[in-house]
Amino acid sequence: MDEQDLGRIGVVGGGLMGSGIAEVCARAGLDVVVVERDRSAVEAARRRLEGSLDRAVHRGKLAAEDRDAALAATEIVDDMDALADRDLVVEAVAEDEGVKTEVFTRAGAIVKRPDAIFASNTSSIPIMKLGMATDRPGRVVGMHFFNPVPVLSLVEIVPSLLTEARTRERAEAFVVDVLGKQPVRSQDRAGFVVNALLVPYLLSAVRMMESGFASAEDIDAGMVRGCAHPMGPLALTDLIGLDTTKAIAESMYEEFKEPLYSPPPMLSRMVDAGLLGRKSGRGFYEYAS
Repeated sequence: MDEQDLGRIGVVGGGLMGSGIAEVCARAGLDVVVVERDRSAVEAARRRLEGSLDRAVHRGKLAAEDRDAALAATEIVDDMDALADRDLVVEAVAEDEGVKTEVFTRAGAIVKRPDAIFASNTSSIPIMKLGMATDRPGRVVGMHFFNPVPVLSLVEIVPSLLTEARTRERAEAFVVDVLGKQPVRSQDRAGFVVNALLVPYLLSAVRMMESGFASAEDIDAGMVRGCAHPMGPLALTDLIGLDTTKAIAESMYEEFKEPLYSPPPMLSRMVDAGLLGRKSGRGFYEYAS
């Protein structure tokens, strides 16, 4: 099968999403290189990957020998030149257009294989903009995973106007046949399928709390116990990250100019204060370190 030629994977960014993408690729038996910005970030990414794999073993979801094989298959470095021989490069850095564009420009100049695929895990930034940062926009596609990547099965596949049909087909085949996940296709519009529906809901919950209409606990309990959601909207915002939620909302508002997509002042102030949710230890709730 053609997707088998995507055996050497590069992941740029070893944060929560990047390390999760690296993990599922390594557990699928692929050769994985993760690129981080410096040695400190390299060590943090390694701890994140090891912790996730150890939890999978502890819960009986992964054999100890498979954990060891996944770790052996993953190299974490601070040099983008390590991407030179990769077949598929997945960008998973901060949800910032300038940062992502720089990654695509550099990766496009480094990766040697002419038919390599460049994918972005962006939640909302137009794939066209990222593709035009390279000299081969036909090889660029959105491949949006969901957190936690080892657990959730969905991947949004987002071609731009210039993405070649073969690139999309290879990306979909990789997601299904190699990673065992479920792809859904989306047009290249800010927010894609899931966040175009989800983010206005999250922002409405923030506005409800901001107005004093109800407490965070009652808002979340209402959606969990009244609508059978697995998690309330404010707890989910904490899990996603308030900064990421704000960035997605801003991208969607920039594209559609729909007032409901504009970040509420409370969300912006919390981000300014460093109250980013689970990753900072405090958001709408507090979390033990």
